[in-house]
Amino acid sequence: MGPAMDEVTFKSDTVLSDVHLYTPNQRHLMVRLNGMGQPVFLSQFKVLWSRDSGTNSGAEDNGPRHVSTQEAPPAGSGSGHSHEDLSLQAGDDITIRERLSVPLDEDGDLDVVRRPRAASDANQSEPARDKVHPMILAQEEDDLTGDGAQKSCPHSIIKIEHTMATPLEDVGKQVWRGALFLADYILFRRDLFQGCTVLELGAGTGLASIVAATMAHTVYCTDVGTDLLAMCQRNIALNSHLAATRDGVIKVKELDWLKDDFCTDPKVPFSWSEEDISDLYDHTTVLFAAEVFYDDDLTDALFNTLSRIVYRLKNACTAILSVEKRFNFTLRHLDVTCEAYDHFRASLDSLEKLADGKLRFMVEPVEATFPQLLIYERIRQLELWKIVVEPAA
Repeated sequence: MGPAMDEVTFKSDTVLSDVHLYTPNQRHLMVRLNGMGQPVFLSQFKVLWSRDSGTNSGAEDNGPRHVSTQEAPPAGSGSGHSHEDLSLQAGDDITIRERLSVPLDEDGDLDVVRRPRAASDANQSEPARDKVHPMILAQEEDDLTGDGAQKSCPHSIIKIEHTMATPLEDVGKQVWRGALFLADYILFRRDLFQGCTVLELGAGTGLASIVAATMAHTVYCTDVGTDLLAMCQRNIALNSHLAATRDGVIKVKELDWLKDDFCTDPKVPFSWSEEDISDLYDHTTVLFAAEVFYDDDLTDALFNTLSRIVYRLKNACTAILSVEKRFNFTLRHLDVTCEAYDHFRASLDSLEKLADGKLRFMVEPVEATFPQLLIYERIRQLELWKIVVEPAA
């Protein structure tokens, strides 16, 4: 029995998701401190549903026509952008970089423009620096998740609480491009999710599970760590108006990839009941995960968990994995490599070559030709992989 996932120690600096980085001239809405003392921010993602989005079809011409998303600035933030300004029509040739007006130099690096020092600034000897003024919402906690929020929040808005600039062990509390990429695919493949029971591994903020619940019957939204799961549960409550319109149910559960069994201790938050475990095994047909392949040990643990679960499912299933191929300079190679991605691909190859006479794993990449329905930078390093699991002939 290995250590819990939230006890794994990473030696790294603080990291910041590109989703939060590429929001120039906007003040983030800080709503509270979480159980770890980290500031929690609120972002709004706008969804423009098409008229025929309720049809049960996976054809390209039946998907949602356009969906937009942005981290919403408070009134008077001076960003100069409205929701309409940031809407992205499927098939537009304008890049995300141009729409968000990210200042880049000729090499593609972020060009930071400092604000001129005001004449009234004290201590002129100090170097110039931007002032940060986080906005703290005045609503009571109950107002954010209660009936008032549901009545005031339109069906086109997804609210996500998240942290920013976390240590590597807390990256699940941020929103990542791979989750938006996966959400794009979920919206496009309604035929795969409609009325089904689905399982998300490493859900983080729960964004992909929330999107899946607009089509699926039951979503098991899993991760590890009480603080993270509480944030996930809170996001689901903030967006219950979306799931309610489609009769989707999201159940937040702890699933530690480094343990062989589900936690069934009723005293432990987010533990499993025997009924939930039976329902998972009896009805699940889709599993998915996004941006969880950044550490080799955790990648191995995820694939072990994935295999362990699918061997006990009563139905054939499909797994969708979202990954970003990240390049890093390593001292070991004295070169730029993508070791985490390479390990992920090796794990896929090993799974496909597995021949035990019980299950067959068919692995294939998903071409990123489906419409971009959410606003984010869909870089070529973003990949989706599909694993179809069927009984061996």
